[in-house]
Amino acid sequence: MHLPEIEWKPISRAQLFGWLAFYAILLFYLASNWGQLTLLDNVHLPIHEGGHLLFGWLGETLGLWGGTLLQLIVPASLAVSFAVRRELPGTVFCAFAFFHSLTGVATYMADALRLELPLVTVGAAADEAQHDWVRIFSSLGLLPHAIQIGNFTRLLAWAGMVGTLAWFAWRQYHQAENSSSAVA
Repeated sequence: MHLPEIEWKPISRAQLFGWLAFYAILLFYLASNWGQLTLLDNVHLPIHEGGHLLFGWLGETLGLWGGTLLQLIVPASLAVSFAVRRELPGTVFCAFAFFHSLTGVATYMADALRLELPLVTVGAAADEAQHDWVRIFSSLGLLPHAIQIGNFTRLLAWAGMVGTLAWFAWRQYHQAENSSSAVA
């Protein structure tokens, strides 16, 4: 039995091109700042720090991982919420935000050996702050591979951002094609 596909809420061609132009500029900006935290990463930072507080109630290990977990769970959950409502621009924006957030995670991972990033913490003095990924990689015996893991994570994140935009264009093209064939 073949279930009919539920259509996404339509957007105009002008909206599609406007969004694609926005994402092209954003990708150019991110590429020109490859491997560095950008102003956009400040959007993810409070969510990351809140994750430590939230998951900290479940123990030290989850408190440590909680920053990264919540930083990724929030945009992923929002993307799913928009997808359930079949709202394409919101789904794409939040999926893109998820993968962008992953670039910040990658930068933080790679910094576990360099220790160049300024650390932000909640509830402790800044000089007492510990690098999440030094602690995580050390506990897993992976600290010597932090840069490679960070670079691989960055590659996945970029593939996800580009793939999200390709899916956006394909989805809109497919829907427009189906609409025009239904009219004919």
